[in-house]
Amino acid sequence: MNDGPPEGYQPLDFPSPFLQFIGPVYVRQEPDGPRFGLRVEPRHANARGTAHGGLLMTLADIALGYATAITHDPPIPLITANLTADFASAARLGDWLEVKVDIIRADGDTAFANAFICVGPKRLARVSGVFGLLGPGPPAQ
Repeated sequence: MNDGPPEGYQPLDFPSPFLQFIGPVYVRQEPDGPRFGLRVEPRHANARGTAHGGLLMTLADIALGYATAITHDPPIPLITANLTADFASAARLGDWLEVKVDIIRADGDTAFANAFICVGPKRLARVSGVFGLLGPGPPAQ
């Protein structure tokens, strides 16, 4: 089993005890925004030996929130208000999970973003997130 991330991925430098618990989570900067990844390990598996849905939701929450926060400088403080997921397939031990985020809106007091969780070209889940801005945020457009 390959333990490391694909080329270009670096550990996500985001101080969070929970992130350290499930990670390492990795990030790679792309021209259209960051991509996030995680290698499925035995500790991430459910009783059937596939990645637990809770892991997929957690990874999506991290990716959606982080990618949305960094759309502004300095990053905007967010709290998850809602996550919705549709699961289409499962990830197996050793799979590299990759998350690509599409920011819909990140202004006013609410932010919206979507993501796909993939293993290679195979889409495992579609996740939508709604985030509340903590404190003063950017003006609504």
